[in-house]
Formats: sequence, structure tokens, C-alpha cells
Amino acid sequence: MFRLLRLFLESFARLLSSRRDLMLENLVLRQQLAVLKSRNRRPRLPTFDKLFWVLARRLWAGWRNALCEVSSETVVRWHRAGFRLYWKWLSRHKARLGRKPVSKEIRDLVFQMVTENSTWRAPRIHGELKMLGFEVSERTISRWIRQARRNPEPARHWLAFRRNHRELIAAMDFFTVPTLTFGVLYCFFIIAHDRRRILHFNVTANPTSAWVTQQLREAFPYESAPRYLIFDHDSKFNPEIVATVRAMGSKPTRTSFQSPWQNGVAERWVGSCRRDLLDHVIALTERHLKRLLAEYVRYYHEDRTHLGLGKETPHRRAALRRCGAERVVSRSRLGGLHHRYDLAA
Repeated sequence: MFRLLRLFLESFARLLSSRRDLMLENLVLRQQLAVLKSRNRRPRLPTFDKLFWVLARRLWAGWRNALCEVSSETVVRWHRAGFRLYWKWLSRHKARLGRKPVSKEIRDLVFQMVTENSTWRAPRIHGELKMLGFEVSERTISRWIRQARRNPEPARHWLAFRRNHRELIAAMDFFTVPTLTFGVLYCFFIIAHDRRRILHFNVTANPTSAWVTQQLREAFPYESAPRYLIFDHDSKFNPEIVATVRAMGSKPTRTSFQSPWQNGVAERWVGSCRRDLLDHVIALTERHLKRLLAEYVRYYHEDRTHLGLGKETPHRRAALRRCGAERVVSRSRLGGLHHRYDLAA
């Protein structure tokens, strides 16, 4: 508390000083800091100093130029850590609710019945366990059925279906992005399976059914919807969304529970977007995140090569042929996070 009060008093005193005095004092302080940095190891900053730089990043556009002891990536990492601590603090008083844990004996019996009887579902298994004298709810059995081992043949059929119909398939999904103020933004996107093209994307803080329906209409106007549209069991894809997909002429295809590999094209794009962009920035507002994603989608379509497309791009970037000793030119993308390389004309 004393350090904070001292900092405010010194800042107020600087406001009363002349511009020449401030420039000279700044020069002297920077020279002393450079000497200390060359002689001593980098100090470990306490929590107050970390919070100071996180706030400075939000309030001062030139914060990067003043950094000497830490890098800008470190400040971003501090913000991520603060985001986790903030939500952990909010949920610290949540009590564990629900029934008692299901015993291992009941779980093994459920798994055995699912394996030996492929057509049995929760009501049939619940009735069989009730006859054996076990007290367990049907809803609990339905949750444990999802974790039972299944025959691998349906998975092979699913992969064959995707390969044979990829020109007619698109997938949609959501992923979340934390903001500077510890809020959460939802990113919606639709991706085509044939060339991994992003057909549509948008950002919102409140993904309602009406909002998702509007995104589908904007993505597929004039009866341009694909034959199949894949999505998971997210609660945002409710029966109203399924009816909208059918009305557009597409066949809604849900993936199995806890089977993200069945929507692997969409899941891999989310991973690429996080590694290439979102892990290196802090989203300020909904508009800021939408601008960043628009730049990334442009880079993803025109510049970024893909292993699944034979090292091509979704928009078929032409491979250049060298005729001599042409100079290679570097073009910055995403504010310098990535680059594209061309031959000079």
C-alpha cells in the first residue's frame, strides 16, 4: 500500500515539472537502469509489479517501448494467469452437488452389458440392474454408457463416409476466447471439408439460437447450403437450429458424444487458429477480436500452406519457379506474427 501511495505522489509531482526537466530525468533514469541491467540478473517481479504492467498495457499505447526487465510475451502470459485466477476465485464457493459416486461394480456391469448387447440402451440396462437389486438412476446409466468401449467398425464407416463425400460436407462449431477484462467471447465458424475454406465466421458475447440462425442464413444464401452439415452436441445447436439446417436443404449430422475426432477438420482449424494467433494476443473487445480473425482467415486462405492439401493453400496459391538469382521478398502478415515470401519482380 505504501508503494502505491508513493507512486501516485511521484506521478502528481511530475505533472508540475517542466517538459525539459522530465526529459532529462527520464534520460538519467534510463541510463541507470541500463547499468543495473548489465551488472545484475533479471529480478523476479512481485505480484504488484505484474499487475502494474497488465494495467499499463491497457491504458498506454507505448507500453512496449518502455519494457526493459520483461518481454511483451511475458505480460501476455501474466494476463492469461490472471484470467485463470479470476475465474478460480469466482467458483471457489461452489459445493459439489449430486448423488453419491457410482461404485466400480455397477460401472463394470454397465460396460459389460453395453459390450455384450449392442442394441441395449439406458432403459434396458436400468431395468436389468434393478432386477439385480442395484439402486441407480437411469440418467446415471446413460452418462456411463457414453464411456463404454464400442465396436471400432462404426468409426471406420464414418471415416469412409467423410472421404467419399467431402465435397458435399461442411462443419460448424464454436470456440471461446478470453478478453482483457476476464470476459468470454464466442467465435462461430463454418468450414468446408474439400479445401478447408472458412465459409463464414463471426464473434458474439451471447450466442442465442436466433443469432446462430442468422449466421447460417448469411453463410448459405440462395440455396447454396452443402448436402451435409456436421456439428457436435453443444447446447447451442438446439432443435431450432436443426430445423433451420433442414429448411436450408442440408442434412444435419451430429457427431457422437465426446468424439471430437468425428469433426476433426473443424477441431484442427481451432487448434491452428490458437497456435498461430490467439496464443499471442489479448482480445480487447468483440470488434477487436473480429478484426484479428478476419486478418487470420485471409492469411489462412491465401498464404498458409496445409499438409492435408498437399502443401497447398485453400485458395490454390501458385508455386513460383525461379529463373535465376531472384531476390526473396518477405511480406508481413498478422502484424508480424507470420510472413509470406515471394520472389521480387
